[in-house]
Amino acid sequence: MLLELAIGDAYGAGFEYAREMIAKHNTLSRYIQHPRHRKIRPGMYTDDTQMTIAVSELIMSNSAWNSKSIADKFVECFKRDERTGYAGRFYDFLKSIADGDEFLARIKPHSDKSGAAMRAMPIGIFSDVDEVLEKTEIQAKVTHDTVDGILAAQASALLSHYFIYDVDSKENAGLWLEKQLPAHHQWNEDYAGKVKAQGWMSVRAAITAVKRNDKLSGLLIDCINFTGDVDTVATIALAAASNSTEYQQDLPQHLIDTLENGTYGRDYLIELDKQLMAMVK
Repeated sequence: MLLELAIGDAYGAGFEYAREMIAKHNTLSRYIQHPRHRKIRPGMYTDDTQMTIAVSELIMSNSAWNSKSIADKFVECFKRDERTGYAGRFYDFLKSIADGDEFLARIKPHSDKSGAAMRAMPIGIFSDVDEVLEKTEIQAKVTHDTVDGILAAQASALLSHYFIYDVDSKENAGLWLEKQLPAHHQWNEDYAGKVKAQGWMSVRAAITAVKRNDKLSGLLIDCINFTGDVDTVATIALAAASNSTEYQQDLPQHLIDTLENGTYGRDYLIELDKQLMAMVK
């Protein structure tokens, strides 16, 4: 799950809000340099993956699941491996604080954007749906304490859970989500058009793409073709589909080989993924 998630993130980073790049370069031939975000080099993942690593490590630690432990982990993961890819003001915020206490004291957690949803996929490993919902809400409220911010994160985590536990066919994923969550968004309705910053848009687009593909390669191309916040769409969709028995796991080997592999890169993600999935009951 984490390796595929990072590949979706790193590949999508070259196309985020860069519609002009998609027709020419969305072929899976290589990671693409974004025309404006020059500090994110091809094959580098972004905040989507780094914050997912934070959530995964917290799950593995068996620490208390509360706002402080979550904030501490977000700060820890950023400070040990500072990278661009975060929204500008949030990046500056992380640079300026020392620990989770300061994070919580200064954060304004009123966003409805995709940050809480993009990092929620590992929470789907818990077997009890109510536990998935509760843990996801707690982590979402740290930064996205809004109805839409929380629901998008819960839908994302439940999508992961759906495939990890083989609940039903991929065609029924949206319908199942609608049964688990308040009738606030139509998760089963196909998404069309540009994906903007709101979290529910990324999740809806990811569900749509997952339902209409059966190969990870085709899924990744489809996610990028939405245009807009496509790295988040690909992050969510590939993490979910990587656990689906209906999907051919056919990501090009060169995308695996050329994903960044520093201290917290490809090999770290593979090992963390093994430990995380070993917790599935």
